[in-house]
Amino acid sequence: MTNPAAAAATPVAHEANAHANQFALLKQRRFAPFFWTQFAGAANDNLFKFAFTVMVTYQLQLGWMPPAMAGLVIGALFILPFLLFSATSGQLTDKFDKTKMIRFVKNLEIVIMLIAAWGFVTANAVVLLGCVFLMGLHSTLFGPVKFAYLPQVLDARELTGGNGMVEMGTFVAILLGQVAGGLLVAIPQIGHMSVAVGCVLLALVGRGVAQAIPKAPATDPGLVINWNPISETWRNLKLANENVVVFRSLLGISWMWFFGAVFLSQFPSFAKEVLHGDEQVASLLLVVFSVGIGVGSLLCETLSRRQVEIGLVPLGAIGMSVFAIDLYFASRGLPKVPEMGIGAFVHQGAHWRVMVDLALLSLFAGLYSVPMYALIQLRSQPTHRARIIAANNILNALFMIGSSVIAGALLGAGFTIPQIFLFTGIANAVVAFYIFMLVPEYLLRFVAWVLSRFVYRFDIKGESHIPTEGAAVLVCNHVSFIDAVLLMAASPRPIRFIMDHRIFKVPVLGWLFKLAKAIPIAPQKEDPAAYEAAFAKALGVLREGDLLAIFPEGAITRDGTLQPFKGGVMKIVESARAEGLEPPVIPMALINLWGSYFSRIELRGGEQVAMAKPFRRGFFSRVGLNVGGPVPPAEVQPESLRQRVSALLGA
Repeated sequence: MTNPAAAAATPVAHEANAHANQFALLKQRRFAPFFWTQFAGAANDNLFKFAFTVMVTYQLQLGWMPPAMAGLVIGALFILPFLLFSATSGQLTDKFDKTKMIRFVKNLEIVIMLIAAWGFVTANAVVLLGCVFLMGLHSTLFGPVKFAYLPQVLDARELTGGNGMVEMGTFVAILLGQVAGGLLVAIPQIGHMSVAVGCVLLALVGRGVAQAIPKAPATDPGLVINWNPISETWRNLKLANENVVVFRSLLGISWMWFFGAVFLSQFPSFAKEVLHGDEQVASLLLVVFSVGIGVGSLLCETLSRRQVEIGLVPLGAIGMSVFAIDLYFASRGLPKVPEMGIGAFVHQGAHWRVMVDLALLSLFAGLYSVPMYALIQLRSQPTHRARIIAANNILNALFMIGSSVIAGALLGAGFTIPQIFLFTGIANAVVAFYIFMLVPEYLLRFVAWVLSRFVYRFDIKGESHIPTEGAAVLVCNHVSFIDAVLLMAASPRPIRFIMDHRIFKVPVLGWLFKLAKAIPIAPQKEDPAAYEAAFAKALGVLREGDLLAIFPEGAITRDGTLQPFKGGVMKIVESARAEGLEPPVIPMALINLWGSYFSRIELRGGEQVAMAKPFRRGFFSRVGLNVGGPVPPAEVQPESLRQRVSALLGA
């Protein structure tokens, strides 16, 4: 029986679904109105906050809020609703049509901006502080909708590109909003009125575009709202913790916000005290950081073959640490000079290293965050997805507050700003290593990504046949010791492999396959108990709705030809059917791997061995995977499967 909520959350056939790249989504109604709605909202948030910050810092004299405290107060008021209302927001998003939620939030934004307009015109800081809190509420309500909407209208192979576009759009909107806010509020005599008009117009534009967003049905319409934010927050965290990979990913994203908040909060002081630049230099640092995030976010789809590629996460973490640490070395020895503007700043070669470090640091942060967001969307239960994202927003807020407290403590202890950057870079390496050890899937996918990108030129045909949800049995020819790693690189989901127990004794590879929870199998005559235990574990994988892979030849080929298929696959399929499971069988064929370093082509002591000549085919040799259509379990026979794989070898 089909679950209606799950069906509602599953992407349907969309127009131009096989788009060439993520930018093509901007031509499609299911994505474009949503993209521009969230773009307008992010721009308005930042136009309003930055204009208000400039106003109380430079234009108003408030005894109860000195300029040095203005930024902290505004930031704290904006974050507070995330702690108070995220749990409720997640429930509302799961219970109601997401498009209706978006339009409600945009209506709320118009009301808030009308109040803020009066606050700007009358220079009433108290009213504007109230609007900061309300805009934080606006963002709290929009956050779960924003990330729960995407997996409902995009398929699994579009999620990375869609998230990359949204991440890029958000940071560009933040940048444009802050620039516009700073420029408008500084206009003599009409600055406050200009900001007021700009905020209201942006809110109206966002609401107008939101009208074109197509319906996105509720995923859990029967949900009873728990209005207690504390108990609901705790319940959401427990809900997320049911899926270890999802929960660790929530922590990973929250850490990225901690990391980013340290740098963003220190830009003004860093520009003034370390780089000896003026406000324009601080703005330049923000531009460089935002552009880096945007470029990194957009690169994710290109680097991931349009699937959710969490192998990019370790790459992002490495880059974040490397360039954060190098930023310390690039900025610690700069001579003290009179305050300079952008022109003088960019004419000094030492400053280019600082800007390159910032650009690459933020670029790798984009590579780090986008796949994590896509993974959470893909792996979260559709009926609870918005509540899990709401839990993430709460964690993000807590981590950002924590970053402010720790950075403040370090400054109070006498640390310089470059030393704080060094500390953050080292801490990032430690935290990332800890997360990757807790969730080895990130590390495994990173190894598979590197192997399929830098050791081989790995081409995949028919990848759409690999199921993005539900149990399935993958059968493939066995050519080399790294066949399983290449299959990992091809699949958007984890794969559990049944593998010859002897491969676990191979250095490095054996460790990787243990991390991947591969199932060791021994010949029945050699170890009957291990043989039966392997099939029992394989059945458990299918019972859990996961992907299971088997190499039916039973061993790596010694002459490059396809060997006869053994009966193990039949035993798996028949056992599954006996329990009422009908997992499709997906035939696959690895091509051009014979003759590579990892295949048994070398002859030593009269025996064929692998891994004897590391560079026998050099780097980037072309290999591939051809994936065939699913075979119903009732039609599975070893010989017919072998014929299908053989046909794929010649495809």
